[in-house]
Amino acid sequence: MSITAAGRWLLHSGIQEPCGGFARWYDAETKKNKPVSTEISGYGASGLIYLFKITGDQEYLDAANRAAQFLAGTWDRQARAFPFEWPSPSAESAPLAYFFDSGIIVRGLLAVWRETGDDSLIELARAASQAMVRDFRSESGDYHPILTLPEKSPLARSSKWSRGPGCYQLKSAIAWWEVAEISGDAGLRDAYLEMAEQAMSCHACFLRQANGRYDTMDRLHAYLYFLEGLTPVMDRAECRPVCAEGLASVERLLAETEQTFVRSDVLAQLLRARRLLDNDVRGDDRPRCRELQAFQDASGGFWFGRRDGRMSPQLNPVSTLFAVQALQLETENTPPCLQMLI
Repeated sequence: MSITAAGRWLLHSGIQEPCGGFARWYDAETKKNKPVSTEISGYGASGLIYLFKITGDQEYLDAANRAAQFLAGTWDRQARAFPFEWPSPSAESAPLAYFFDSGIIVRGLLAVWRETGDDSLIELARAASQAMVRDFRSESGDYHPILTLPEKSPLARSSKWSRGPGCYQLKSAIAWWEVAEISGDAGLRDAYLEMAEQAMSCHACFLRQANGRYDTMDRLHAYLYFLEGLTPVMDRAECRPVCAEGLASVERLLAETEQTFVRSDVLAQLLRARRLLDNDVRGDDRPRCRELQAFQDASGGFWFGRRDGRMSPQLNPVSTLFAVQALQLETENTPPCLQMLI
């Protein structure tokens, strides 16, 4: 795996649009980018800061700052929300706000703030976190996955994991923990801890709800978000058996499914999770690393996945960033701190 090639693709392929935001992916069949996504731009900001930290290359910091400024510009001050895609609304995108996306955006803003000291970013991160807790919370105590804009009414839920609440949302709630550590906001810290407790109580059913192998692979991606979301409380005794059980389930289901469909981000997430959560007892990860490396295109980007033996036509920025971090961690002796988790 070439970090240099992956970084060159992220910086110069056009996947980061002139506005500073990142497209969802590049479609190799149409030779066009998908629309700009605020969530993917949040990942882009965090990932570019990670690349800046490990390389010292100023170009990554400049690109990360452009992504953060783009995100700040998409903030709807009246609705107090980030739209799903940009521009919003558009012919391809209804005016919606996603709970999960919002937390990823906040973490991207925080990553850039730590390097630039731009206080407007931390102020926005806190306001967005407080809005998430206030506006997405349902009467039953869970969090709606999607709200309509500008009225912020919950969109109807469905059996698709991304259209319902679930343990995967904990990855997004890490943003609350991080903002609370910076600002002292006890309400945000308590909201994260409450969600962590709820997620651990219901996580076991999430993977069992899969409908077929393709859905299983997609749910593995989301379930690994849950395991990543436990990182702030990994020192708590109740978390260790949950992580051990979760990693074992992922390994088993991945082995059962990957010949039919495998996502490169799932491989990367599993490698990262083993470094973050299971570093003392993990086995030989070299075969998984080689499998992940096979997804890197000559351009430097990583393909989204492989179905029935054929590589998908999507070069994906998040798959690329996750893969870079997962493979880079294999060369380091210690797992990353929470702030560096993309």
